[in-house]
Amino acid sequence: MKLKEDLNPVLLLLFQVTVWLYSVLAFLPSYLFSSVSESDAGLGSEQERAQRLKAQSVTGRPAGPYRAMGATKRLVSSLHPGLDTLDKVFEDASRRFPDRDCLGTREVVMEEDEKQSNGKVFKKVILGQYRWLSYAETHKAAARFGSGLAALGQRAHNNIAIFCETRAEWVIAAHACFMQNFPLVTLYSTLGGPAITHGLNETEVSHIITSRELLETRLKFILLEVPRLQHIIVVDDTPTKWPGYPRGISVHNMATVQELGTKPENVSRGRKQPMPSDIAVIMYTSGSTGVPKGVMISHSNIIAGITGMAERIPNLGENDTYIGYLPLAHVLELSAELVCVAHGCRIGYSSPQTLADQSTKIKKGSKGDTSVLQPTLMAAVPEIMDRIYKNVMTKVEEMSSAQRTLFTLAYNYKLEQLSQGRSTPLCDNLVFKKVRSLLGGKTRVLLSGGAPLSAATQRFMNVCFCCPVGQGYGLTETCGAGTISEMWDYSTGRVGGPLVCSEIKLKDWVEGGYHSTDTPNPQGEILIGGPNVTMGYYKNEAKNQDFFVDDNGQRWFCTGDIGEVHPDGCLKIIDRKKDLVKLQAGEYVSLGKVEAMLKNCPLIDNICAYANSEEMYVIGFVVPNQKHLLSLAEQYCIRGSWEELCNNAAMEGVVLQVITEAALSAQLERFEIPRKIRLSPDPWTPETGLVTDAFKLKRQQLKSKYQDDIERMYGGK
Repeated sequence: MKLKEDLNPVLLLLFQVTVWLYSVLAFLPSYLFSSVSESDAGLGSEQERAQRLKAQSVTGRPAGPYRAMGATKRLVSSLHPGLDTLDKVFEDASRRFPDRDCLGTREVVMEEDEKQSNGKVFKKVILGQYRWLSYAETHKAAARFGSGLAALGQRAHNNIAIFCETRAEWVIAAHACFMQNFPLVTLYSTLGGPAITHGLNETEVSHIITSRELLETRLKFILLEVPRLQHIIVVDDTPTKWPGYPRGISVHNMATVQELGTKPENVSRGRKQPMPSDIAVIMYTSGSTGVPKGVMISHSNIIAGITGMAERIPNLGENDTYIGYLPLAHVLELSAELVCVAHGCRIGYSSPQTLADQSTKIKKGSKGDTSVLQPTLMAAVPEIMDRIYKNVMTKVEEMSSAQRTLFTLAYNYKLEQLSQGRSTPLCDNLVFKKVRSLLGGKTRVLLSGGAPLSAATQRFMNVCFCCPVGQGYGLTETCGAGTISEMWDYSTGRVGGPLVCSEIKLKDWVEGGYHSTDTPNPQGEILIGGPNVTMGYYKNEAKNQDFFVDDNGQRWFCTGDIGEVHPDGCLKIIDRKKDLVKLQAGEYVSLGKVEAMLKNCPLIDNICAYANSEEMYVIGFVVPNQKHLLSLAEQYCIRGSWEELCNNAAMEGVVLQVITEAALSAQLERFEIPRKIRLSPDPWTPETGLVTDAFKLKRQQLKSKYQDDIERMYGGK
């Protein structure tokens, strides 16, 4: 999608002549040289590679199964022969890259409270440089910690929990558990008390690894509800004494446990190495559709998944730097970091609050994590990319006329060049360099997962950050692996072809009107099969009906998502069974589709569409963008505080008008467009319990929160 142009013809001509001259003098020789090199290597140009067949049905039937072109005969399940468990993968990496930086953490130089104009106090930090542990040092730390846990009574095949923020100690603890064959129970750090209690009691853990902050703000209040818990290991160095905890529960620092692991009697005890079929992780989902479920993931499942992911990232190796800030309890982040470790990359840790120079916890004038680390690889959920897109476009609107004209010209020119498989070095250096610096300036691959990414945001990231955005599709139940788009495929709205570790089938969903015989593309519920499909749900046989084993002994998972396969073998997600609602008049509405279309509207920061079968129309709950809403209020002379504006019926009407126009522009049907809305003054964050850590909507919780508004909008009040 191009940006709107309202340009002086002279400026347009000047821009085109400048770009043409630069291309001839500087770019053309390198372009020709690279074309020759690619031809010699048998690769073809990027455009040619993008147009190649990605996957095909191995049976010739439109329902599939579809496999990647490099795996039509056999699915790939391991990175290297013999490396069939995660402890072996890490040991191999520490042997091949002993002195290479592995895990990095920024030191905190200063913390201070900063009072805002509205009276609120925010904690701000000034951070120093990254301090690194080498691969050899990380392996030694993990081995010592594993021995220390065993000395505290943790036994092989007995579950151990980790309830901690994303940080280096999380990964060290995980590798310690993999080495000792302790199944690791992962819990999101934003889960509420009942969900934490459920996970710990269901898995019957006696040991838990956590941070000081989470222990003092969440965990300590539910300890009496977890009767089997005996040992709490805190990853922070201070304090070293923990008085006031219930009798029978011991609290230890991670360093103390590692020291325990160095004692000769504990080192000599040895360890019970895992088998490929042993459980490595019991990963609790974020609970977007109810009580969190524990997904049992074996060593061989994870290794198959990361093998498939790694194959889609070109030239992955020890020169790469990855920034870790998404929750490690999410399969996307854990898999991405394991891919990096297996290939000798270094991983620097961050958080959403310290990621960029403008992040909420970074003191003005100091550097955010991306500026200091300058990562080459990064994973992100669409919510974060949407925010970046809207923030940059807001700044473009505030530019002078000449600056805005240059940006628009460069954007549209680059968009055209990308569609032809060409680079734009002049635009990249003169126009997009500042935007690219928001992520450190060296990013070469962005991986998006967790939810669908809008075409507008994907195009923006491709153009302004000067790197490909690989859209992926996978679930916790498939180790996050399913499909990833190839890096030279700049098409939008698709999630790529199957990975070399997995295959995809389409199952007819008659009620929804999706069939594998549909034209022009076969459609249906997406089934994922392969060695990456997990062992099922922990102690939850009722839910395990979504898994099945075929006649060849291969495991499959029924995703509940609806997709279509394009002629080149790429998959597009078009619906979700649980999001489809039949209105009273018989029309089917895909709530996810409505939300995806409307989230591109600058006025909307977040939206939840709602409907039920007893009503005639769709309604919506909307988190408005503060800057755009205040501007709209001023334009229509509506006055009041932020909360008063969000509760103002006239303001609701004005916003609804803007949303309706955006919906019509996005070509939504009339019955799909929300007829009434409720504005929310407060953002939906994982801490509010209204979205998951991947920012997926928790529909049941949102329905409960806005129940009075639902009744009002449907005429009950």
